[in-house]
Amino acid sequence: MIADAWYMVVEYHLNLGPRDTLESLVLYLRQISQMKSAEKKETIIAYLKDCKDKEVLRQKRILTRNVPYRIQAPFMNKVKGEAWKVSEGELIAKINQERRLMYYFEKQDGLQTKIHLSPEWFMYIDKNRAIIKGWLQYNMIMYLQRRNPSVPGIADKLYPPQERKLDKVKKYWKLLLELRPVYEIYGHLQLSVKDISIDHFVPWSYVAHDEFWNLHPTTRSINSSKSNHLPDWNIYFPQLAQLEYFSYEMIWKYDSVHAEFEKCAREHLNDDMVRIKIYRQGQDFVKFTNALEEIIQPVYQSAKNCGFKNWVYEVNPIHNYKSSE
Repeated sequence: MIADAWYMVVEYHLNLGPRDTLESLVLYLRQISQMKSAEKKETIIAYLKDCKDKEVLRQKRILTRNVPYRIQAPFMNKVKGEAWKVSEGELIAKINQERRLMYYFEKQDGLQTKIHLSPEWFMYIDKNRAIIKGWLQYNMIMYLQRRNPSVPGIADKLYPPQERKLDKVKKYWKLLLELRPVYEIYGHLQLSVKDISIDHFVPWSYVAHDEFWNLHPTTRSINSSKSNHLPDWNIYFPQLAQLEYFSYEMIWKYDSVHAEFEKCAREHLNDDMVRIKIYRQGQDFVKFTNALEEIIQPVYQSAKNCGFKNWVYEVNPIHNYKSSE
């Protein structure tokens, strides 16, 4: 449960609810550990098993004291209100007197507590697992959306981040590299076909989409350094606008570029109004920049409000020296 919540809280910056113990524990784990926001689930679980931090143990006890018991509260008739405020042993005894529950408790021993799943429920869950999983996912999405009303793509943020398929966009920019020198916006490095990576200006972990207007090329190392942070708006948006306008001019200058753009658009431009607003023919730099800003800036600000940190590229003198040779 903690490992599953890690991505929602740390990678996607979702709010799980006011004074939520699970969210509090995940944030504390991030503070004391060196784990990445997109850390592997197995690594998170291994860390939790070995962790002896007193605060972690305290919050784990709170979760184990509540979740296994209260998860069946809607099915209970007798355990209500003040009835919950008893010792764990008494609580288990009361729960085991209830009828038609999914499971009952056989052994009380903290994380080693054992349960017995009712045969009728076992058969029902096994037979309807796909329906139940869909129902759980739907309710989780609705729960998170209520607590994160301005956040897009909630349905894509229930699980660890997956590798994005940006092959068409990369092919598009590689074609531009063959026509003109292209410099990425963070370190002003000239891009090469061998070292090009597609970056989401506003992180994918917030937008949860691969729309063309939010994508631009950089190097693999810089993209890795940026991670899921927000590039400083005042520094980098003007440079993004210049790079995107160069791309826009190439679309309407070369048939080959326009053809590759159309291939990208079929997959990475899903709003016709946005396409018309930004990419219609005949715009000068000022009009294009204003249109691009109108689309990106509200999304950027919303991500900032959700806690995505500001980022400025730290220039590596050795790297820049080599790149200029």
